[in-house]
Amino acid sequence: MAATTLPEASWTSDQAPRRGQSGHYELRARLGEGGFGEVHEAWDTRLHRSVAIKAIRHVGTAGTDLVREARLAASLRHPAFVKVHAVEEDAAGQFIVMELVHGRTLKEILQSETVALPLALDWVGQVAEAMLDAHASGLVHGDIKPSNLMVEPDGRVRILDFGLALRQDALATETVSLGEVAATGQTDPQGTIAYMAPERLQGATPDPGADTYALGVILYELVCAKRPFATLHGLALAAALVQTSSDGWDYPDRLEAPVIALIRAMTARVPMRIESMDDVLRRLAELSGGKVAQQPGTAVPAAHKRPLPRRAKLGAAALLIVATGGILWWKGEPQLTAVGATMRQALTPYSEAVEMEQGLAALRLFDRPGALETAQRHFERILARTPDNAAAAAGISLAHSARYASSRQDETWLQKADAGAQQALRLNDQLALAHVATAAVREGQGRFDDAVAACNQALRLDPANDFAWYIKAETLRRARRYQDARTTLAEATRRFPLARVFLDELGSVEYEEGHLAVAEQLFQRSIRLEPDAVTAYANLAGTLIRENRLDEAARVLQQGLQLRPNAKLYSNLGNVLFLRGDYVGAADAFEDAVSSRHGDPSSYLAWANLGDTLLWIPGRRQDARRAYDKARHLLGPRLERAPDDVLLVSRMGLYSARAGDETSAVKLARHAVELAPGSADVQFRAGLTYELLGQRALALAAILNALRAGYPQKYVEAEPDLVELRRDPGYHSE
Repeated sequence: MAATTLPEASWTSDQAPRRGQSGHYELRARLGEGGFGEVHEAWDTRLHRSVAIKAIRHVGTAGTDLVREARLAASLRHPAFVKVHAVEEDAAGQFIVMELVHGRTLKEILQSETVALPLALDWVGQVAEAMLDAHASGLVHGDIKPSNLMVEPDGRVRILDFGLALRQDALATETVSLGEVAATGQTDPQGTIAYMAPERLQGATPDPGADTYALGVILYELVCAKRPFATLHGLALAAALVQTSSDGWDYPDRLEAPVIALIRAMTARVPMRIESMDDVLRRLAELSGGKVAQQPGTAVPAAHKRPLPRRAKLGAAALLIVATGGILWWKGEPQLTAVGATMRQALTPYSEAVEMEQGLAALRLFDRPGALETAQRHFERILARTPDNAAAAAGISLAHSARYASSRQDETWLQKADAGAQQALRLNDQLALAHVATAAVREGQGRFDDAVAACNQALRLDPANDFAWYIKAETLRRARRYQDARTTLAEATRRFPLARVFLDELGSVEYEEGHLAVAEQLFQRSIRLEPDAVTAYANLAGTLIRENRLDEAARVLQQGLQLRPNAKLYSNLGNVLFLRGDYVGAADAFEDAVSSRHGDPSSYLAWANLGDTLLWIPGRRQDARRAYDKARHLLGPRLERAPDDVLLVSRMGLYSARAGDETSAVKLARHAVELAPGSADVQFRAGLTYELLGQRALALAAILNALRAGYPQKYVEAEPDLVELRRDPGYHSE
């Protein structure tokens, strides 16, 4: 197919597209047609990515307004708004180039299945969170309805046509009234009557309250499996909405009162309506904290607010759908059933470039459930057709390295990663991604200098390789070369301002050096940039805990757990409860952190935390010893690979003391202090190790050094094995 920009106005599916002035968009499937014009999937031959192109039929002032709204939409950074890449023009007029994503609209879902109540609340909450961000920027959608909300296969909701729908809807319906519906004979202008606030039907312009009303109607439809006045259309529907209130809508008996109250509050007449999306989110949070009824015929794990990929049966009829706003890193692979995969393969031509792009996009989501498996599938599809593809071999190597990095326990993943990196270099040693894969392996092996050298080689070949920048920064941090890490991250964030992983990494550098206020700000920025990634929630909570701001930390952790269970979140929740003196609750949280269902049973640190907590509970000392033994077993192989990693050394020294291995404990504690004499954490662990071994003088010296270096005294006061040390006059000498 020839490269093209947009079809001629008279072009039909059996005619060839023309070549426009821009000349680098290759049109593919027609995705739909709206008030502006046709929407097509296209291939950007310059940047090698799939995009969506929407033509703007309107010209003159309307066209100018639409482009202005597209530019406004492009300014939104919330991930629910899919990215606007460009606003361009050719001989046929203006067109908008947007991100192309996969999923099904709520309209399609409602037509085919029952939605469980927890899932409905989650979807509505996602939209409310995104619209809160938009309203704060002075923008309203004006046309929120099920066909404009698309659910991706992993459960994320994307808001379609933001900004575009606003201006077009304002032009067509801001003066809509019952009389105009009757006079024009429209049955449903823009398809929005069912979701229009009564004041809009009476001539008011779109505002944030109208968006709240529309979302309330959607919540009603999700939980009741029908919209209000489902048998009415056009004038009859509009009249019913204007002349009645949501108090009189038909609510199922099974629906609990708090849910009904929320719907009524969101769809009430002005001024009784909920004032903002912030209030909607608060009410949803209150609902999630109580017992919520579940609709029959659907199974949703109660512990999960954000649906896991396997729960969404969206792949069987996955469609390519267009939206505007957000960031490229959110593109994901549909979790297809076997039938769905066959259908998609038949409908979508194989493209090596697309598979590679989507595999790398999934790799960027490495800390999300199922992302690495998705990435690997994309790379394997390429290798099944082209076994000597160096880039795909490097991609699989990176996926394996990331799996190993998640626990640093199963050496098989690192061995597979090494084999893939070697193959990639053999096939093409001028490929930057092959050197990146090598760097990831060397970092996993603890060969930090070699890892940095491989990253530098990758960056010489491709200075814009974000993977190389990230692995280099992570390696420098692990090597405790903090200033070098800062320099690297400063350049990385300049190049990739929308990539939250660099903010997370820089926050970790500042945290490890004790600059807690700076770390806190960086983690908060990461959350604002990508509110659906739990890593920053865990990091921010850890920072707040270190600052003894326990209530704030607990609130952040609950926000993260509403997204999805995570071992780090449960570990930090255990820390908060431990410091509050709720040792039983803390033990429960740490047990979740090491569980295969909610956490990571290969985390030595979570096992050690569990052991620390069980020591406080009568009758659990043997359980504590078993937890420490598990921690030592998991930590041992890592320490063998990195014998000078101060974090591993100091922790193994403490665990050895817990296990009664005095010789190893003393040797490791001394080595840790030699490696990092100024580290508050290292000094504290050394002091605790010496106290457990009965060496009070050394213990006192190390604990006092820890306090001078900034270790929170509350942590010292909370340690059960330091009770006697705290009574020693030497402890109070300073």
